[in-house]
Amino acid sequence: MADGAPDPPASAPAPARDPPPPAPNPSSLLHPRREPFEHGLLPIPKLVFTDPIQALLPLKQKLLGQPPSRRVAAAALAESLQISPDHARLVLDTLASVLHSDSDPLVRAKPDEVDSLGADVNDLVLFLYIQSYKKLLPRSHKDSVAVADVWPSTSAFDGYLSALSPLQLARSNSRRFMPSQVDEEAHQLSYLQKHLANIVSLLAEPVEGEGEESLVFTMEGFEHLGLLIQFGDKGSEGIPISQAAPFFANSDPDMPAVPVPATQVHDWILQNIISSLEIISERVSPKENGPANSTDPDVAMTEACPASIKSSPGARGACFIEGISKSSFVKQASDLKGSSVKVLNCHDSVIYILSPLKYATIYGCSEATIVLGAVGKAVRIEHCERVHVIAAAKRVCIASCRECVFFLGVNQRPLIVGDNHKLQVAPYNTFYSQLEEHMTEVGIEATINKWDEPLALGMVDPHDSLSHPAGVSDAQAESAARLDPDQFTNFLIPNWFESESVGSTEGNPFPLPDAYMTSQQRNHKSLGEIKQMLREVPLEENRKRELSSALHVYFKDWLYASGNIRQLYCLQGD
Repeated sequence: MADGAPDPPASAPAPARDPPPPAPNPSSLLHPRREPFEHGLLPIPKLVFTDPIQALLPLKQKLLGQPPSRRVAAAALAESLQISPDHARLVLDTLASVLHSDSDPLVRAKPDEVDSLGADVNDLVLFLYIQSYKKLLPRSHKDSVAVADVWPSTSAFDGYLSALSPLQLARSNSRRFMPSQVDEEAHQLSYLQKHLANIVSLLAEPVEGEGEESLVFTMEGFEHLGLLIQFGDKGSEGIPISQAAPFFANSDPDMPAVPVPATQVHDWILQNIISSLEIISERVSPKENGPANSTDPDVAMTEACPASIKSSPGARGACFIEGISKSSFVKQASDLKGSSVKVLNCHDSVIYILSPLKYATIYGCSEATIVLGAVGKAVRIEHCERVHVIAAAKRVCIASCRECVFFLGVNQRPLIVGDNHKLQVAPYNTFYSQLEEHMTEVGIEATINKWDEPLALGMVDPHDSLSHPAGVSDAQAESAARLDPDQFTNFLIPNWFESESVGSTEGNPFPLPDAYMTSQQRNHKSLGEIKQMLREVPLEENRKRELSSALHVYFKDWLYASGNIRQLYCLQGD
């Protein structure tokens, strides 16, 4: 290069990139506990406060002044809230079903001990506070014409309650229109974020001698927040919430932990909620920018049996069984990794879930038979039409269903809410070899069956975020009638897929009421007489063979006409 010529500029070094942020540790993420929001909301107007904190702070102080000071019995609860004894017992039973600790005395109490034992006052006020929660509404359906006239409106309230009947709602809102698990979690986190200051003030305690302005949290009080929030993906089976908090994590178990200022607790939880919402936002953004039929980010769907069947492990232990149509489907204990199952939008099918569970939800199903093994906490059945549900459970809630029959072995009164029509209840009618072992595992008592004592609450759900005309909110839900004993039949669960282990159950563990037992014995006697008559019919051997062949042909025709032949092919194929 010629002398005097300027040197060419050196290429600027590439700016150093910041290292990518570390992936969030799943065990350190804050999540809302979904159970109180999905199974703990009751449509009892006196439990829904316009200003919860103004109502519940004085209520807590009043209850603390009554012996025993830390627990609230059913009678005191009924008197304080001005509700009936039945509703007070319902509050205690519902709270027990969603508590975060299985060691709580209310969870472990025998049915005749619940009223006198009562609930811990901190758990109770938190439970009452979230009765103000409003559920996330389903997204608007895109094709209203496609769902028109699916279900004729027969209720005088249909025009008030919604433009769609329950099945229309379920059919028009498939998973991409229903709130996804991510959307619901974000909604619940936003609720907790908005109400965190009130929730903290409900549990905090004043420092002795310093007045109400100086509030602190003991480790015991902090643990009660575990009713609403949790860390990691294991839910209530994970670490205690106090061990996730830096101010209690290293406390000496043999020494009382030093109380922490309530402001510090508030700020730490708030920061964790904000972080979780940011992560959810990052997960949702790709879905919104991707194809319209992309899968929810928290549910990796996998094929199972026919192509129309979708079964997937959901977030934090829930298993989703979705979109089964004209098929049969079996899930056993070895197939389920979590303790919660959701059966969504299944039609014209038979579904067997032969496993011990804590929670089960059946939503938007029609023309189906669904068998639940043993559910130790709660079952919710919602927006279903012409479905037969067979369940052994601690408690069952039925919401906005039509022309359904429920064969129940249930330890608590079945709860009926919403816009229901032509429901029937009947005693439990099946068994499988491991049923009694599963019932023992989750705490269901075969000697207690309140299938025929349904408790009907309000027709309108105050948690649905909809506005309703004056007077409609006071309407009571249509209850369920008892199935005619002459219509009662046993349901046989095929045993050829019980290969993993054989249990000891050889019959229905729930005793049948006399009327149903008499009807069953009469049917068995009639069947025996018909068999005897056929055996003794005075025909030549070739004519007997023709008769037997004709009976087989008629039975095969019935299998095809009823659709039951599909069960044989699908289950044998499994």
